[in-house]
Amino acid sequence: LEDLLQRYFGHSSFRGLQLDAIEAVLAGKDCFCMMPTGAGKSLCYQIPALAKPGIVLVVSPLIALMEDQVAALKSRQIFAEYLSSSQPVKMRNKIFEELQSGKPNLKLLYVTPESVATNHLMQKLRKLHERSLLSLIAIDEAHCISSWGHDFRPSYRKLSALRTSLPDIPILALTATASKKVQEDIIKSLSLQKAAVLISSFNRANIFYEVRFKDLMTSAYEDLRNIITKAPTRCMIIYCHARAMCDEIGSRLKSDGISCRVYHAGINVKARSQALQDWVLGEVHIIVATIAFGYGIDRKDVRMVCHFNMPKSLESFYQESGRAGRDGKPAKSILYYSVDDKRTMEYVIRSSSQRQQGGISENGENELLKKNIEAFEKVVAYCEEASCRRRRVLEHFGENVSPLLCSKTCDACKWPEKLSRDLKELADASCFNSVWHLLFTCCRDCSSPNDKSEFWNYDNEDVDEHDAEDDISDSEESREKSCSFAACRGRTKSQTTKGKLNLLLASHSIIWFLYKQKKSAQNNLVTEELRSTSRARLENTVRAAIERLGCADAVNTTAAASALEIECHEKFGKFGRSFYHSQVASKVRWLSACSASELI
Repeated sequence: LEDLLQRYFGHSSFRGLQLDAIEAVLAGKDCFCMMPTGAGKSLCYQIPALAKPGIVLVVSPLIALMEDQVAALKSRQIFAEYLSSSQPVKMRNKIFEELQSGKPNLKLLYVTPESVATNHLMQKLRKLHERSLLSLIAIDEAHCISSWGHDFRPSYRKLSALRTSLPDIPILALTATASKKVQEDIIKSLSLQKAAVLISSFNRANIFYEVRFKDLMTSAYEDLRNIITKAPTRCMIIYCHARAMCDEIGSRLKSDGISCRVYHAGINVKARSQALQDWVLGEVHIIVATIAFGYGIDRKDVRMVCHFNMPKSLESFYQESGRAGRDGKPAKSILYYSVDDKRTMEYVIRSSSQRQQGGISENGENELLKKNIEAFEKVVAYCEEASCRRRRVLEHFGENVSPLLCSKTCDACKWPEKLSRDLKELADASCFNSVWHLLFTCCRDCSSPNDKSEFWNYDNEDVDEHDAEDDISDSEESREKSCSFAACRGRTKSQTTKGKLNLLLASHSIIWFLYKQKKSAQNNLVTEELRSTSRARLENTVRAAIERLGCADAVNTTAAASALEIECHEKFGKFGRSFYHSQVASKVRWLSACSASELI
């Protein structure tokens, strides 16, 4: 087995549970294997395909993932193919002819769960089974089969038919993320018999976990940009919930002279493939994408994964953040949190649960919604509490964690005092929002149906469900206010109550205005840290200009960058961060296009 590993994949030894899983399926056993992202799960069925006669059937959720893996295998001289509806008929027929041949050379066949459910493919698989040419069934991303999982797909449920249609063929179920309940559901749904259950530790010791609070910043984008400019060649994935947010972040980064690519389903297939190729090949280091990006992407030098919006569950967060540091070197996970993002995601989860209702009973729908909300609340707790981030993630997956495990590799353990101050300030800011809920409750309790004051007369317009999930542009706070105002429409309040409410509203508005003014003044200062970051950014740009123009002997990089930054600060620093940032960005653009005489 190690000879095969060395010959085809260039590795001298197996990692983690790889060998245990391979030996289990080669012995004819069913196997459930859970290993973290980047641990090499695909080798658990690729090596058996080389070690044993016959064909390995691989069920995978994404066509793009299948295409990448098949291309990689072919480059290693391993005969593999995939079947999908996107292929030309001629190509599919050629694969079927290979399956029907007396002695097929094919070693691995990748298929989607939807295609497995078709009679046409199942008949082909049964014939392979009758001829003893099917050696293993591997189910990748097996958590998709469980309705308790974070990425449930109804098409995966149909895979339960594989056991009855293809008896005695070992089944290998693979996943990177599954709670105890999901693990049990996977084993039961696939009818795994006396399965070898192999579970790795979820701990990614090389990843530093950090949460940043948007509500305490002047601009979350500026904070992100500052992180990037400190190490512009660092490989990075920025996850956004909505396509529009991906486009906005990508556009702003490009306008600030930072090369990146945008990847989401709203981009045409050719442009999306080109963006992926540019990033994988290292032509650009930053990709801004929706959460669908990353399945099976084989780039091991990702140094940072940033969630610009909150993920729906800790399982999603763990899987996405785990795409950092697959080479074992230090990496970072940053999650941006805000009260608005929290409310928006709660709305999205409720909308999504309603869309999935389909033929599910009312009780079933309530269970689904309850499960999704509970999963999201664990993400909120991860962000809002001062306990160790690493420990919270690992305990979620059922691991017993020593208090010494983290060793200051999360912000809660490394900077506990700072986090305590930030959480207190976040609570102070958030408490103002609760006044609105108090007002709505007062309004409901002390009003009657005849009052139609101008203040409460808001229309409760329907929100398009697609926009709510894929293109969220309005604040959820605003939406909640609108719905609550509408609930109060058409009710009367006494003049006394009305006066009290108006006074309370006015008081709240004044206090909130003063609080925001104070925060704005604090956040708008051009700090020494910001100036240092700007000098580093300008120095990198000056260096690039010198290389472009070939005038290294004529310009002192550090002195030039320092002079430019001082000029920006003297002219615009007194007007605040935004003006200062704008001037620095202007200098960066000028340096990118200036001539040698202008630079000297």
